[in-house]
Amino acid sequence: MNKFFFTRLQYESGDWNVDQRMPSNLLNSLIEYTNMPVDTTERVVALSSEEIFECPFCYLSGHKLVQFTQAEKENFTKYINNGGFIFVDDCNHDIDGLFAKSFESQMDEIYGEEVLAKIPDNHPIYFSFFEFEDGPPTTSQELNGWGDDIVHDYLKAIEIDGKIRVLYSNKDYGCEWDYDFRNKRWLAEDNTKFGVNIVMYAIFN
Repeated sequence: MNKFFFTRLQYESGDWNVDQRMPSNLLNSLIEYTNMPVDTTERVVALSSEEIFECPFCYLSGHKLVQFTQAEKENFTKYINNGGFIFVDDCNHDIDGLFAKSFESQMDEIYGEEVLAKIPDNHPIYFSFFEFEDGPPTTSQELNGWGDDIVHDYLKAIEIDGKIRVLYSNKDYGCEWDYDFRNKRWLAEDNTKFGVNIVMYAIFN
C-alpha cells in the first residue's frame, strides 16, 4: 500500500495551525505499533484546494471561529461524500466555546441540524487496533480547569453509509498529544494509542 500521510487542513477563518508537535508523535506511534508504511512529514492542505481529494485522512482544529468560505464548504462536503475522513478536534475542549459553537453551526448549515451524533462506547473505532472498552479516553486537558471544566464521555460523528466520515471531539486530543517526543517515555500509558485507533479506522474500515 502507499505510505500513510497526515494532512492538516488550513481554513481561512480561525487559527488552524495549533498543536504543531502532535502529528509527529502520532506518526511515530503508527510506526511503533503497526506495520503501516508511514510518511513522517506532515502535509498542510487548504480546505479549498483540489489537493484535499488526494488525502485519505485529514485533521482540522483550532480555538477560534470556524466560518467556511463557499469553496471550503463545497470541498468539505464533496470530500466526505467521496469517502474521505476528517478528524475535528476542539482545541478549547469547551462545548460552549467559539470553535465548538461555530464548527457545529457549520455542520448544521451544510447537513441539517443535529447531524453530529454521539457514538456509543462499543463503536468499532474504539476497537480498531487497541481496545478502549470505556469509550474515548479522558485527556488531562479536560481535567485542568480550562474550558468548560467537564469531562466529555463521548465523541460525535457524521456517519455516511454506516461509516464515520467526520469524527468530532471536544476532548482536545491535539493538545494532549502535543509534547516533545523525548517526554513520551515518562508516560505511564502512551496517550497517543487512541490516535492510532482513529487512523486505523479511517484507513481500513
